[in-house]
Amino acid sequence: MTTICDVQSLRNEKGFSLTRVGVIGVRKIVQVGKPGYERGSVPMICSIDAFVDLPADQKGSHMSRNLEVIEGIIEECIDKPVIGIENIAVAMGKMLLDKHSYASTSGVNIEAEYFRESVTPRGRRTTEVCKLIGKSRCIKGGKVTKTLGVQVTGMTACPCAQENVARILGCSKEWPVITHNQRNVCTVVMELEDSVDVEADDLIDLVNDCYSSPTFGILKRDDEAVVVINAHNNPKFVEDVVREVLKKIVKQYTRVPDDTVVIARSESEESIHKHNAYAERIATMRELRNQL
Repeated sequence: MTTICDVQSLRNEKGFSLTRVGVIGVRKIVQVGKPGYERGSVPMICSIDAFVDLPADQKGSHMSRNLEVIEGIIEECIDKPVIGIENIAVAMGKMLLDKHSYASTSGVNIEAEYFRESVTPRGRRTTEVCKLIGKSRCIKGGKVTKTLGVQVTGMTACPCAQENVARILGCSKEWPVITHNQRNVCTVVMELEDSVDVEADDLIDLVNDCYSSPTFGILKRDDEAVVVINAHNNPKFVEDVVREVLKKIVKQYTRVPDDTVVIARSESEESIHKHNAYAERIATMRELRNQL
């Protein structure tokens, strides 16, 4: 019987350790736990990256083990769904370190398409899609951290153009004045301790509240009019979106530890320019609380 050589475990003579080795872009359907949902979970289409570090003296990483870990955790989620893709990333990260005895750190990144129920201004039920971001970083015998993020699309109306239009036309403030609009994509990421949980739905609602108006996949004429009116009654710069997000995070997450890192990014796809507008803040909760 021929013995199969474990080439990955051969000694490496080139002398460099590697920070991350693994697989990227593994697409799977994952059952993610959702409190209060009648089925107990929702299926999400996920793209998964899974890594471990590689010591200098080892030739290669056993990447099939990463795929076994991904499949194993996904199968467990069918019978016992885990709440939050960030917690699924943690489960995968811990199992990666069990499977790779030579590794000291692991990292998992998950991006998911999340379809959630919404309601238009006139009360029509609709389904909107958001992006969820879940990450983990595990140190063998040490700290485990996770990241939860959401990416939400909404609408902003430019306050500067609105002010100038009102001045030129001599308009009163009784009715909303015309201005140009932007489709705005806002991403909010929170780097958390493993023991801290944040609900993605709450973050999505928080971001939607910071726009001039939320946007919707389907709008009938009366809803369409209300969305436009609401946006023009609530004009915002891209900077305003980020600042409002940060303010709401500080007020809403009073029990989140001070060393939690928050990243808020907002990009407006401009309608009258050939460039986009962008704003970002990266800070700890301590810094945000002190500044507020």
